[in-house]
Parts: sequence; structure tokens; C-alpha cells
Amino acid sequence: MRILITNDDGINAPGLATLTKIATEIAGPDGEVWTVAPAFEQSGVGHCISYTHPMINAELAPRRFAVEGSPADCVLAGVYDVLDGAKPDLVLSGVNRGNNAAENVLYSGTIGAAMEAALHGIPAIALSQYMGRDNHDLADPFEAAAVHGAAVIRTLLEKAIWDQADYRLFYNVNFPPLPAAQVKGLKAASQGFRRDTAFGIQPYIAPSGKKFLWIKGGPQHTPTLPGTDAAANLEGWISVTPLRCDLTAHDSLADLAARLG
Repeated sequence: MRILITNDDGINAPGLATLTKIATEIAGPDGEVWTVAPAFEQSGVGHCISYTHPMINAELAPRRFAVEGSPADCVLAGVYDVLDGAKPDLVLSGVNRGNNAAENVLYSGTIGAAMEAALHGIPAIALSQYMGRDNHDLADPFEAAAVHGAAVIRTLLEKAIWDQADYRLFYNVNFPPLPAAQVKGLKAASQGFRRDTAFGIQPYIAPSGKKFLWIKGGPQHTPTLPGTDAAANLEGWISVTPLRCDLTAHDSLADLAARLG
């Protein structure tokens, strides 16, 4: 199996090292793992692509490249430059430091990379490690992902739906904020929504007197509704959420047509 891996935390992120080990196990002794990741951190860029300026793609080692661009750029560079159009069998994105559950899905560069792969008809899985007081100070905060990641991917490859639709399914996996031994198992979950919390702005006055604005995130341990991703994670489960790039609100389409006559 040929696997392309990327992330949004950058080429030197510890989560990418975790993903490399997972991907190597999945690919097997006769497989290939190709790394094409951002040269610098790209958290929060979503599905951004560098449409208006060129990028540098630097080879750091055999099958290891750093791109001065977004995670979605890395998928494009990996498929059409590094692999010269030979699509990989699987794209893995992560392991993100921090969850990509609930509304974080909409901002995540980790998700953006998997989304770009799906748009090119390539099976894709995004993986993220929820952080909390029970795993933050572990010797390896990514322990849950490291221990359970390969088994989760194998399960998805064997049992999940991999369709041929124009907007293909891809999968979002979040590991709970726990040591590996305390993880309860795998649970399918819908995308949740953290109520009464959102991204905001934190003004900052620099020594020069100029005002700068920092984006400030909301609390990440606010429960979402039962059956949704963050709720499952906070209860100790690995959540798996099927996603599509199609943003149409299909449940409202027929009613809208009727209202418009």
C-alpha cells in the first residue's frame, strides 16, 4: 500500500511522527509512506489553497517533503508533483494536537487535507488527539492515537463505506483525552456543536502602541449533544464521523423549492 501523510501542525510536529509510525504499520514491509507536510504550522487554515502565489516544495529526506503552503496544498503537491500524478491508495492527515470535533471541523487544516484528497477520489482519514488534564502531562500526550491508531484505520478500511460519489465520503477520527489503556473503544458519531462557546477576539497593545488582534478559542471540554463527536470523546470513546464536501442542506432543499414556487 502506498500512503501519503500530511498534517497542519507542520513537518516537525510530534503528531506527524506518531502518524508516520501508524502509516508505516498500515503500509506493511512492502508498502510506501510518503510525507508531504507544511514547512510551518498551518492550524486553522481549513481547506485553503495557495491559489494566488507559488510554493516551494523542499525534499528533506527520501519520501519526506516540506511545502510552504497549506495542508490542502500539500496533498496537491504530494499527488501531482512528488508522486507525479500516481494517486496513493490512502491519504492520512494528522495526528493533530488538539481535537477536530464539533465546530472545529470547519476551521481545521487537518480536515482540509483529507477533504482535498476526497475531492480527487482518494480514500482519506483525518486523525486528531483530544488534549485534556488526563493526557496532557503524559510522556506521550499522543499515546491514545499511537496505540489505537493503526487498528482504527484497519477497521475503517475493512468495514467503513468507501463510495464512488462525486463528493466522496472521508472520515474524521478523534481520540479521547485519556491514556491509551482507558480508551473505551470506537463509536460512530455525528458532528456536534459546542453551545455557548465560540472563537472570539483578544486585543493586544504592542510596545509600539499599535493594536493587534489575536483569535481566541473557546473552552474545548464543553459537552456536545449525546451521539455527537465531542460528547463521545469526553466519555472516553474514539469518535468516527463520516464527512462529505457537499455543503448542501439536503433536508431543506425540497421545502425551499416549494417556497420559491
